[in-house]
Order: sequence, then C-alpha cells, then structure tokens
Amino acid sequence: MDTFGLLADGLLAALQAQNLLYALIGVTLGTAVGVLPGIGPALTVALLLPVTYRLDPTGSLIMFAGIYYGGMYGGSTTSILLNTPGESASIVTALEGNKMARKGRGGPALATAAIGSFVAGLIATLALAFVAPWVVKAALAFGPADYFALMVLAFVTVSAAFGDSALRGVTALFIGLGLGVIGIDLQTGQARLAFGIPDLLDGIEVTTLAVALFAIGETLAIASSRTHLKEEVLAVKGSVWMTLDDWKRSWPAWLRGTFIGFPIGAMPAGGAEIGTFFSYAAERKLSRHPEEFGQGAIEGVAGPEAANNASAAGTLVPLLTLGLPTSATAAIMLAGFQQFGLQPGPLLFANNAPLVWSLVASLLVANFMLLVLNLPLIGLWVKLLTIPKPWLYAGILTFATLGTLGANGAMSGRLGPIPFSFELLILLAFGFLGFGLRRFGYPIAPVVIGLILGPLSEQQLRRALAISQGDPSVLIASPIAITLYVIAAMAVLIPLYFRLRGKGAVLQQMASDED
Repeated sequence: MDTFGLLADGLLAALQAQNLLYALIGVTLGTAVGVLPGIGPALTVALLLPVTYRLDPTGSLIMFAGIYYGGMYGGSTTSILLNTPGESASIVTALEGNKMARKGRGGPALATAAIGSFVAGLIATLALAFVAPWVVKAALAFGPADYFALMVLAFVTVSAAFGDSALRGVTALFIGLGLGVIGIDLQTGQARLAFGIPDLLDGIEVTTLAVALFAIGETLAIASSRTHLKEEVLAVKGSVWMTLDDWKRSWPAWLRGTFIGFPIGAMPAGGAEIGTFFSYAAERKLSRHPEEFGQGAIEGVAGPEAANNASAAGTLVPLLTLGLPTSATAAIMLAGFQQFGLQPGPLLFANNAPLVWSLVASLLVANFMLLVLNLPLIGLWVKLLTIPKPWLYAGILTFATLGTLGANGAMSGRLGPIPFSFELLILLAFGFLGFGLRRFGYPIAPVVIGLILGPLSEQQLRRALAISQGDPSVLIASPIAITLYVIAAMAVLIPLYFRLRGKGAVLQQMASDED
C-alpha cells in the first residue's frame, strides 16, 4: 500500500471518537503544562508520561503526540509574555516576541506563533509521512554489526549535542549505560548489579528515571536557586488578530522556517535551537524592515517558531525509523514507546504499521486542535503564568509522585510497620541525581538515552561477535557500518559549525542592539 493509503487508514483510526478525545486531552494538557514558566517540552512530556500508562498503545501514543505538540507550542507563550524561554529553542522567540508584547502587540506575536506552528507542523508532518518509508527501506538491510554502528552514532551524537561540553555529555551517557546493565542478562539469565534486591532484577524503569531526572531534579534545582526575581507577565493588549501587513510579513517567514527546521531536526545531533538560530539569521537578512530587528520584528517570531515546530516533526524521522533520539524530548518519547514493549526502528513499521500511521495521522489532528484551541484560550494561558512558583513546583512534585505510583509504584517492602514503594525510593534517588547533574552543568538527556539504548547496543554487539566467532573486524566489514561511523564523525563536526555560525549571527545582532 502506498503512503497515501497508509496515511488515510491512519486518519480513519485517529478520527475515531475515543482517539479524538485522547488527542484533545493531550494537546490541552501539553499546552497547559508547557505554558508554565521554566517548563520546556521535555519536562512537560516527562511529567505527563505516567498519565498515558494505563491506556492501550494506540490511545497512549495519540495522547502522547498531542502532549508533544502542545508542549512545543506552550513554550512560545511563556517566551513572548514572560521573556522566560522554557528551552534553548525558544530564546529567539523571546528576543523579538517579548519586545512586541512590551509595545502592546503581544496578541499578533502570539497569533503568528500559533499559525506559524500550525503551518510548519502540517507541512513537516506530511514530510515525515513521505520520508520515513524511504528511511525504513534502507534500514531493513541492517545486520547486527550495522545496528551496533547505528548505536555508536547515537552515543556520539548525544554526547556532542547535549550540553556545552562533550566530556560532560560522555560522562552523563556512561551513567545511563551503567544503569542499563542493572537487571537480568537476557542472553545468559544471570543477575547483574542487583545486589540481592528483587526489585532490581527487572532493571531500572525508564519512566521512573525520566520523571525523576526531568521533573524532580528540575524542581530541586529551582528551589535551591538563590535568585528569585519577580517576573512580570505582560498583558495582551488590543486585538489578538494580525493585520494585513502582519500576514504579508509572516507567511514567507513561516515557509522559510519550515524548510529550514525540518531537515535540521531530522539530522543526528541537529537540535531545534540550530534551526531557530538559522531562521532568525535568514529573516534578518531577507527582511525589508531590518531596522525593526531587536525592537520587535514579527518575522523574528514567525520564522523561528515555524522552524522550532518543523524540527519537532523532523526529530520523529530518526526516532521512528531508526530508534535514534536527537533531542531530550525525543528521548522521553522513546521511553513512552518502551513502556509498551515497542522499540522504534524499521521493524516497528513492519510489525506495527497501523499503530505508526495512526500516530503520524494523530499529529495532523493535534495540529488542527492546537490552532482551534490556542487563540481563543490565550486569556486562560496568561492566567496560568501568574501561578506562584512555590505552588507550581509543589504541584509538579505531587504530580510526579502520584504518576509514578499509578504507573508502577506498588508497595513492595516495609520499613518497620510502614509499607513503602521501592519505586518511589528510586524516584527520589534519581531526583537527587538530576539535581546534582544540573548543579554541575551535566546534560540530562544522555542519561535517559544511555539507559534505553545501552542494552540494545550490547545485544547487537554480542550477536555480531557470535556470528563472526569473536572476530572484531566484523564491526567494520560492512559498507553500511563504515558509512554510519563516518556520519558519526560528521555529526560531531557539522552541527558544531552550524551552532557557532547561527549563534554568532544572533549574538552579533544582540550586540548591535545594545550599541
């Protein structure tokens, strides 16, 4: 069946009443949590991951898609009205969007962000539907040595892409790889690093680790911060709708941002922030009103927001087809698949095609829902920004704890007469680990990726060596493996060049604005 037929079948499944309800709940929750100050898409998805645990796989992933897109959109509201980017990809949006809000044009800034997100999400999701099958066809030719090379590519790109230091990225990755060794070895049946604790025989739950590192660790980091500045929420004054001139200046930026963001998001170690920096630099060069940049140019909001959301769909290409997460949010989504025993990759398309195409189609549905919901509910999102920080982070702690208990936190031991959940002890321990990593500038995502991909890479390595009877040259005997190793080297160098070039353009603009 061709792509059009598969996508049509996916739409029929996504448009069922039950799945529409899941998508609506997902986009509403994702936007509501994502709009809160200091909370980016990765934390949003991690916090809401346990909510989807009790659903069937299709319903869960459809809700997950809504949460993903909703969380991506919510960050723009915070950046524009509060000048508080929830993630690095929203920095450029804050640069121009907050200036527009201070001039009383917060409504058009939010409108161009919402419509740009819709346009970019629609085009990029369709591109995902047509690009993914080609990648899957190529990946079906992989052998065990090729899969191991693919995992090496993932490890290299993760270490280089997250954080400012490759050494710290590698250190965080090895923490995750160490955690992945805990439990029963699937090939020999031997317990490893369980220390006689029965609860560790099944290994570390990815869901628990993700919630602990992103939600608990972030909350502890905020609570320990010495700076508690009073944040000013700018009211949305005047009309929310864009003028005819705003439309004329925005639509080319939406298209350019989409075609910049999608391929960069699909690159190993691409990252959404690179696309937004490139888009901002492009709009500044091509604009007929360059004097407005740094003072509230609408193109500076439209282009980067489109690039941001296009890259969100782009990250799903390597995630769904190869099992490679290229962002922190994608790493949490990979954990969402694994909680149902699903491993993203070419076999996912072969063995679970209805589920995959329902997920892709639900991205289109979620995109439409976000456009319909967000503009009328701007007033509600603005009120959420006024929640006091102590209440906000106390709620996050409570929600994370209850979510973990509901997912896999049955009482498994006793402390004297008091029953306790071992999973909650793990949640607390990893929460302090997340706090420590943030405190010393270590990235969080490599830990989660190491836990997920570590056992898979070990399995493929042992299979390849078993087939070759212990000859290590089998790891570099395949043209595919050699190509992947070359791409791994390029994945370190090319994004570094793009990142320096794109950030240099933004920093140059900020310096000129100060002068």
